[in-house]
Amino acid sequence: MKAMILAAGRGERMRPLTDATPKPLLEAGGQPLIVRHIEALVRAGLRDIVINHAHLGRRIEAALGDGERFGARIRYSPEGEALETAGGIAHALPLLGDAPFAVINGDIACDYDYARLAPLAGDLRARGLLAHLVLVPNPPHHERGDFALQGGRVTAEGARKFTFSGIGLYDPALFAGIARGAKAKLAPLLRVAMDAGRVGGERHNGLWLDIGTPERLAELDRRLAAL
Repeated sequence: MKAMILAAGRGERMRPLTDATPKPLLEAGGQPLIVRHIEALVRAGLRDIVINHAHLGRRIEAALGDGERFGARIRYSPEGEALETAGGIAHALPLLGDAPFAVINGDIACDYDYARLAPLAGDLRARGLLAHLVLVPNPPHHERGDFALQGGRVTAEGARKFTFSGIGLYDPALFAGIARGAKAKLAPLLRVAMDAGRVGGERHNGLWLDIGTPERLAELDRRLAAL
């Protein structure tokens, strides 16, 4: 199974840190955020990795290369300007192939076991699903959450909502209606699939941080230093 790491965001809330450094290359615990994802994917046996980029993207390519030193095969999907999440995934489909694949936000920190993803991807079509999302308890900065989880299916509404972690499995068919190079958000696609009962999910209760501000980057650095 292939995996994609989303790394095209400008990181406006991270400025001035991201003025000269792409957000995925910001460090915590002495290591770039994106390298932590690559190493975790490789440990889980997911070595075929696609990375999209826009802002300072060539620096990402220069830093990571072809992935050989991580035991991975890395290919890149450059975007002239960021295409949003669904647009970026649709743009990378020629590299991702025809089978379900994993997508991970490059600006999160999480101890989810990526080894769980391959078996789930293998069952995605048999279960009639277009996506499988990993949800987490709502952090203080996102108390309302995103989606509900009921009987292994994710729904747009529910008595209790959780936050989408930025870790998911997707069937390429979910992105069939997006022209390559077009901007498109992911949430509207997911909501349509949810209405059809075609989005599965699970809850992860371990470490998860959205590294969207310098303060949260510093928090992750403190947590890693304490390990």
